[in-house]
Amino acid sequence: MARIWHFALAATLLAPALPAMGDEPEPAPCTLNGIKLFGRVKVVESFPDLEIQAVSSFPDLKVLPVNSFPDSCGKWQFVESFPDFTVKFVSSFPDIKVQFVESFPGEP
Repeated sequence: MARIWHFALAATLLAPALPAMGDEPEPAPCTLNGIKLFGRVKVVESFPDLEIQAVSSFPDLKVLPVNSFPDSCGKWQFVESFPDFTVKFVSSFPDIKVQFVESFPGEP
């Protein structure tokens, strides 16, 4: 009887630490496919990390182009060398839709 009680106690204590079946872990904020959506960005024509579509409404991400310190969500510094990730502009079927803004970058 004591063994059953110990098993029940252990199961009760461990249950909150274990994820429920079918629960997906929440993605990290301001990331897509493991890529942080801020930092140094290079525009390329082939083999991009992300395909993006520039839109004027209903974006997935608001982007603020900056000259330095692209260190928070939606701040992109466009560079020619040593990028954190690469993008290609497309007109259809993008990985993410972005709206270029002058203030308040990030996820809408």
